[in-house]
Amino acid sequence: MADTGIKESIGDIVSGNDVVLFMKGTKTMPQCGFSSRVASILNYLEVNFKDVNVLESDELRQGIKEFSDWPTIPQLYVKGDFVGGCDIITEMMLSGELDQVLADGSITFNKAAADQIREHNK
Repeated sequence: MADTGIKESIGDIVSGNDVVLFMKGTKTMPQCGFSSRVASILNYLEVNFKDVNVLESDELRQGIKEFSDWPTIPQLYVKGDFVGGCDIITEMMLSGELDQVLADGSITFNKAAADQIREHNK
């Protein structure tokens, strides 16, 4: 069980940033393939996001899993809401649902890049 201090810190990060990716590594140097995939999607769409490296602390890595009640990392949050992990974000990207989540949150992103990803993956 993570202590309440780490959960409060996570809550502050999630509420204080429009888009947050809890990941293994950083957006410029991901440390696992799943984190790399989600960071690459966000980077390609030119989304401004906060990256949080869960490898910096066992307490943080466990705390985010408890915070979201989701067992895996990466975890994407948009406007304070948990969106999903790698498989969900990939599916949402390909279906256009991620565009809608970003648009609904007034998050700036490159729509042409999103369309290009979908076209390439048909």
